[in-house]
Amino acid sequence: MRTNLNALSVIRNLGILAHVDAGKTTVTERILYATGTTHRRGEVHDGTTITDFDPQERDRGITIFAAAVSCAWDGHRINLIDTPGHVDFADEVERALRVLDGAVAVFDAVAGVEPQSESVWRQADRYGVPRIAFVNKLDRAGADLDTAVASIRERLHPAPLVVQLPIGTEDGFRGVVDLVRMRALTWTDGGEMAVGEVRGEVREEALRRRRSLEEAVAQLHPGALEEFCMESVLSDQTLVAALRDLTRTGEAVVVLCGSAYRNRGVEPLLDAVVAYLPSPLDVPPVRGTLGDTPQERPADPAAPFAALVFKVNATPTGRLTYLRVYSGTIGKGDTVMDAGARRTERVGRILRVQADRHAQVDRALAGDIVAVVGLKSARAGSTLCAPDAPLVLEPPSVAEPVVSVAVETVRSTDTDRLASALARLAEEDPSLVVRTDPETGQTVLSGMGELHLEVALEKVRRDRALDVNAGRPRVAHRETVVRGVSGHVFRHVKQDGGAGQFAHVVLDVEPLDVDAGFEFRSAVVGGRVPQEYVRAVEAGCRDALAEGPLAGHPVTGLRVTLTDGATHVKDSSDTAFRTAGRLGLREALRSCAAVLLEPVAEVTVTVPDAAVGGVLGDLASRRGRVTGSVSRGGSAVLTATVPLAELFGYATRLRSRTQGRGTFTARPTGYAPAPATVTPAQR
Repeated sequence: MRTNLNALSVIRNLGILAHVDAGKTTVTERILYATGTTHRRGEVHDGTTITDFDPQERDRGITIFAAAVSCAWDGHRINLIDTPGHVDFADEVERALRVLDGAVAVFDAVAGVEPQSESVWRQADRYGVPRIAFVNKLDRAGADLDTAVASIRERLHPAPLVVQLPIGTEDGFRGVVDLVRMRALTWTDGGEMAVGEVRGEVREEALRRRRSLEEAVAQLHPGALEEFCMESVLSDQTLVAALRDLTRTGEAVVVLCGSAYRNRGVEPLLDAVVAYLPSPLDVPPVRGTLGDTPQERPADPAAPFAALVFKVNATPTGRLTYLRVYSGTIGKGDTVMDAGARRTERVGRILRVQADRHAQVDRALAGDIVAVVGLKSARAGSTLCAPDAPLVLEPPSVAEPVVSVAVETVRSTDTDRLASALARLAEEDPSLVVRTDPETGQTVLSGMGELHLEVALEKVRRDRALDVNAGRPRVAHRETVVRGVSGHVFRHVKQDGGAGQFAHVVLDVEPLDVDAGFEFRSAVVGGRVPQEYVRAVEAGCRDALAEGPLAGHPVTGLRVTLTDGATHVKDSSDTAFRTAGRLGLREALRSCAAVLLEPVAEVTVTVPDAAVGGVLGDLASRRGRVTGSVSRGGSAVLTATVPLAELFGYATRLRSRTQGRGTFTARPTGYAPAPATVTPAQR
């Protein structure tokens, strides 16, 4: 038992998080090279990386699918997931974060915190994932560690604790001073690291920064404060222990720096992963439910088996189900239960994953991230557990799709093959939704953005050899109430010879903030509507939200209050009151003042100074509202809020206006009222 628990203490499950092009995949590749897992350094621009193994990833030069790899460093096993940085694939990041114990957030030393950096940071906040920061690309012109750290402090609001000082600037960057152990780490052009003493002018600055680090840590950590007050300094051991505690509680983030492309700073980053990020034993027991009863499972190989599926992938050799084992042990040939589907399945094989390569193992213990072959029903978010100890773990949240396209095959004989291919896509990626439009009969594919859908359809074309056409993308509108109604009375009476239906409800409808969704409450007194019927009214109201009064879009941003009602001794039932809730709210919404909402995005555009005027005019023509402008080394960084529907094809337009030098990123931020002219077109 003790041996197994000791084995868990040397495991680190972590993800690499960042904005697109900040260098996540390059950091991952250098980690694999430094640990001896690979013997040549993969390059994104050459299409030779281990984790970006999908043909589309290599063609586009970006990470699209989260890829898991394993490596060893200093007696520890590191299970690492390289996550996408593009906003369209944020759901892939969400599923990875749900099963990780820690993360490395990578930042560009020139750009600092970028929009998607902020988004993935907030995702990690939701799951309480401890992080360390790596400021990358210090060899670039304009790179500045202090400016990047200031942006972390201002936009992400942790306490950044910088534990390294760069040696050299921009193209002359050659190493770092380790402020914890006061030693100089330098690298040759070949990537060889040398350890030496801190000398010259650098030493004076290093001593000053070490003092600042000790003071910052003492302010945050009680144990460090006690030693600092007594000794006026902190020992290396106390500093490391305090940094570990502050990282794992999320009170601070340790900041390191380097240049992954030039192979400088990777070994200290691995040391920091081992020293500061938690093992499976350091995180709280996983929580789940058994019926309505909360349950906990410790990270113990001897406990009942429990695991969460976070990714499903169909390969030419079979269906791979990726899972994080939280407790217990799973072996080849074992029978496990899919707690959601309430069915048992047999595990055929267990694989240790190395991106698109796999090594077969006989068993996996608590704390492991592995793939299994042989499961048919499990989906992303499913809980697998021991049949005699059922448990349901909380699945990762799935964002609602915001963009849709109509899809059809060129040849009518391929319709069934297309349906099968799209069903497989939705099985692998829960953020993709396939439905049939009831009015047109078209097959509609919905996802998180234009690129998301483009990648999905290209996957169908390549993997299934199908000729597929797609219509112009459409965004997902919503409707909301801007002026409600009070005391709306609805009486549902039905009598057709048998048992009748009777329900009488009085509803108040009032607007809420769009992000608040829907709230229901009861103000009925005197038991005029029994509690079981109140729940039925709420269910009926939720049914009514599926179609709004303006154009049939889902309704959000309102509160419904049941203020009064009446029952019949024989004819009242759950069904009657659910029907009254649905029809009553639908009728009340027609009496309210409502508006159509369209999804909007925060757009960050980086363009040469000479092109700013044209880009601003183009944003205005797309109904964009500029919210900020910053000059940065001959370029301007513009931020604006733009309706998502106006961004289709924007990348091509931006390139033409800036001679190919302009770039942009977009991050969905919610919904805003749409122009009145949009409404008829959506009917």
